[in-house]
Amino acid sequence: MKVTSGRVQQPAKSRESKIQTRILKQDLTGNFESKENELSDGLNKKRLQILLKGYGEYPTKYRMFIWRSLLQLPENHTAFSSLIDKGTHVAFLNLQKIYPIKSRKLLRVLQRTLSALAHWSVIFSDTPYLPLLAFPFVKLFQNNQLICFEVVATLIINWCQHWFEYFPNPPINILSMIENVLAFHDKELLQHFIDHDVTSQLYAWPLLETVFSEVLTREEWLKLFDNVFSNHPSFLLMTVVAYNVCSRAPLLNCNLKDDFQTVEDMQAEVDQQRVEDEAWYQKQELLHKAEETRRAMLLQEEEKMIQQRQRLAAVKRELKIKEIHLQDAARRRFLKLQQDQREMELRRLDDEIGRKVHMRDQEIATTAKDLEMRQLELELQKRLYEKNLTRNQEAVAKEMREDADVYRRKVDLEEHMFHKLIETDQTQIQQTQKVIKENMAKAEQVCLNNDWKIQTLHKQKCDDLQRTKCYQEVARLLQENRRKETEVLNAMLEEEAKKWKEAEEKEFYLRSEKKAAALSDASRKQFLNQEISAAVEHAENPCNKEAPRFQNEQVASSCLPRTSQLNDISEMDPSAHISLNRRTIEWDTTGQDLIKKVRNLRQRLTAQARNRCQTPGLLAT
Repeated sequence: MKVTSGRVQQPAKSRESKIQTRILKQDLTGNFESKENELSDGLNKKRLQILLKGYGEYPTKYRMFIWRSLLQLPENHTAFSSLIDKGTHVAFLNLQKIYPIKSRKLLRVLQRTLSALAHWSVIFSDTPYLPLLAFPFVKLFQNNQLICFEVVATLIINWCQHWFEYFPNPPINILSMIENVLAFHDKELLQHFIDHDVTSQLYAWPLLETVFSEVLTREEWLKLFDNVFSNHPSFLLMTVVAYNVCSRAPLLNCNLKDDFQTVEDMQAEVDQQRVEDEAWYQKQELLHKAEETRRAMLLQEEEKMIQQRQRLAAVKRELKIKEIHLQDAARRRFLKLQQDQREMELRRLDDEIGRKVHMRDQEIATTAKDLEMRQLELELQKRLYEKNLTRNQEAVAKEMREDADVYRRKVDLEEHMFHKLIETDQTQIQQTQKVIKENMAKAEQVCLNNDWKIQTLHKQKCDDLQRTKCYQEVARLLQENRRKETEVLNAMLEEEAKKWKEAEEKEFYLRSEKKAAALSDASRKQFLNQEISAAVEHAENPCNKEAPRFQNEQVASSCLPRTSQLNDISEMDPSAHISLNRRTIEWDTTGQDLIKKVRNLRQRLTAQARNRCQTPGLLAT
């Protein structure tokens, strides 16, 4: 089958069909617009706009629901979860240092939303104003991160889609549009900006970066975005122009560039309804102007189309006539050519049939020979296959037997190793338990020893305390004994002084008596000298030991010569010497008795102190 190229002719359209087509097109457009205005959940965009125009805002209770319907959010949990699972983006790890937010929950939601946007599109990781743009929506939807992410993404796609054409620079095309609209509505304010070298990057771009969140209160911002989400995306640009027009009074009073920056940074004290109305009026004026321009252009285009259609109709008529002549000539040539081709085709078919019959006979003979050879080859292959199959079956059977033997040996080895492992584990467990018991016994013994040592140290400490008290008591008693001994010795010294004084008096009396007796007893001088010398030798030692003071006084007070002393001594009465010796012996016995009494008193006090010290110790044990 052959396909010939040619021009497809279409039937001419009548005026009625054109009119009918236009009506159909209008119906389709109307249906499309009605479908576009119909939102999900049974809402209608035009009715919402009428409600917004009447009340100036949507009901607070249903605002989030209306926004979700207007933006037609997909609520794609799977895609959002995949973005969240990628973690915090590197560009927003130090977000808290740049934007110190007090609420950690709000900071965490903002960081997750920005990270999801950066993972979704790489350009958002280098967008410096993205936190400022997303923050009000994050604060509004902080309890639903999916809706927050989709609202910000929808806002960027539909309202901020041309902001990245000059990235990383500000969107010059958007700012130029704002400047042109401002020139149309307030030339004086624009001229004032130009005179003071204030560009749209100063009076328009900061408002777009923060989406008015830094110049409006919460309620005003919510009302603004009720209108932004309900109108064309150009409404946001008109709002920027309306904001500057409404703030023209303070802006015209500014003469320095810093003053313009200060005015833009301050919260606008502007009536929200006035700004929205101004933006709506500007939008309507621009739409009206655009509609008039479009109508004028359509009229011009329609006139041109009419002229072109007239020229085209004349050309079509000429071409139609030429085409008819050419078609007749071509039809005749085609018929002749077709007849020649049919004759040639018949001759060619006859030759082809003869050739094919001859070739078919040759093919039949060749096929018969091939079939015989093929039959022989098949029989040979069958024999070889049976032989190989038998050999392979024997090899497989042998291999299976070997594998079974290897497997059986492997199982036996594994069972032996398993039992050995179990025995080893049991032995190790028993050894471990034994070691643990020994360690526990040692630990208990150490604890008992330590307890016993602690008790012993405690008893020793108590004994040391009691001994210290006893030592202190004994020391006190010894001090008391020393004091009493000192008193006794002082009394003895006083008594001794008295006795020595009495002895001196009697000695003086004896001297006088000796002088008298020496004169009367001269005859017995030799005998008395012998007796007195013996008595003096016997009494000289105790006198020298017990009464050195008396001897010194005798030596000091004696003023007689040695011969006279001897005479005096020789002249002493034997009874006086005997009485002196007796008194000396009595003093010795008295002193010894006093010393014995002091010793007995010390022993009794020491025994009492020991008994007192031992009694608390016995009670403590």
